[in-house]
Amino acid sequence: MRSEHDMDDSAALLEQVSQALQNATPLRIQGSNSKAFLGRIVAGEVLDTRSHRGIVSYDPTELVITARCGTPLSELAEALDQAQQMLPCEPPSFGDDATVGGMIASGLSGPRRPWAGSVRDFVLGTRVITGHGKHLRFGGEVMKNVAGYDLSRLMAGSYGALGVITEVSLKVLPKPRQCLSISLEMDSDRALLRLAQWGQQPLPISAACHDGERLHLRLEGGEGSVAAAHDRLGGELLEASYWTDLNEQRLRFFDEDQPIWRVSVPNNTPGLSLPGRQLIDWGGAQRWLKSDADASFIRAIVNAVGGHVTCYSHGLCDSPFQPLPETLLRYHRSLKQQLDPRGIFNPGRLYPEL
Repeated sequence: MRSEHDMDDSAALLEQVSQALQNATPLRIQGSNSKAFLGRIVAGEVLDTRSHRGIVSYDPTELVITARCGTPLSELAEALDQAQQMLPCEPPSFGDDATVGGMIASGLSGPRRPWAGSVRDFVLGTRVITGHGKHLRFGGEVMKNVAGYDLSRLMAGSYGALGVITEVSLKVLPKPRQCLSISLEMDSDRALLRLAQWGQQPLPISAACHDGERLHLRLEGGEGSVAAAHDRLGGELLEASYWTDLNEQRLRFFDEDQPIWRVSVPNNTPGLSLPGRQLIDWGGAQRWLKSDADASFIRAIVNAVGGHVTCYSHGLCDSPFQPLPETLLRYHRSLKQQLDPRGIFNPGRLYPEL
C-alpha cells in the first residue's frame, strides 16, 4: 500500500547528520513535535523527519508492517484498519500529525498496555542513522530474527538521544472480534482490590480506569467470552470513545490548570496518599496525578513503593524523567558514547548528562 506522499528522503537526513558531525552542531530531532512537552528543552538545529515518509511494506498475512519515520500515525492506523488489524499497544498521538518515529522515540503506550505489551514489545527491526554518520539496519521483519533485536528495542523510549530512527518494522495483530465497555460504581480502593482479583481469572479485560468515582472496563475477545464477562460483572454500558479520550488526555480530568504527573507503580500496588487528584489507569499500574506539590515530595512517596514519576508539564522541573541511580546512569552514558560519541542527538532531552 503506497500513497502519493511516499518519499525516501534518507539521503538528505544522512547529509544533515554528516554536516552536524563535521561542525559539532547539536540536532533537535522532531517530526510533528506533538510530544515536545515531554523531557527537557533541547537547543539545536532542527532535523525534521516528516519528509521521509510512507509505508514501505505491509503483508497482513505476516502480521508485519514497515514504515518510514515521518509517516503519520493516522496513515499507519488507516492501513491496518483496512485489514482489520491494529497496533495493540495503542500509542497516543497528542495531535493529528504525530509520526511513526515519534511513537517509537517516546515509547508511550495506551490503555491496553498491561494486557498486550508496550511499543518496545512490537518493534522487530529499525534503520537508524548513528552518531558515526552511518545508516544502519538492526533486527529484521520476523520474530525469529534476533540479530540486532535488542538494539532496535533500545530505540523505543530513547527520545532521539541515540540516533535518528528512519524506518521501523512492527508486529501487528488482528482486531478483537468483540469489544464492549462498561462502568461500575465503586471507590478506588475497592476497584484496586477487584482488579487484583480479576487479574488472576480468565476475564477478557483489555483496559481498566478509575476516575475517582467509577471503574471503567473494556472487554475484548470472542463474542461468547465478552458476553459471559458482561453478565458476570454487570455495570452500565460505556461509550468506546472513552478510551481514546483517556489515551489522548482529552478527559475533563486533564483540563484542570495544575501540573500533571505520570506515576508508574508495580502491579497490585494499593492506593497512594498523594497530594492532589488522581486518575487510575492500566488497572492500577499507571496513575495520573494533578498536583502543585514539589517533585521531590511526590517522588519520595512513589519511590517508597518501587515506582517512578514523570512530569508531563513542560519546564516545571529540571528533571522531568525519574532521576537515575549512579550505576544506571553510567550505563546510559556508556550507551550514548557508543552510538552518539559527539553528543549531537537531542542533547539533554532525557537527562543533563546525556
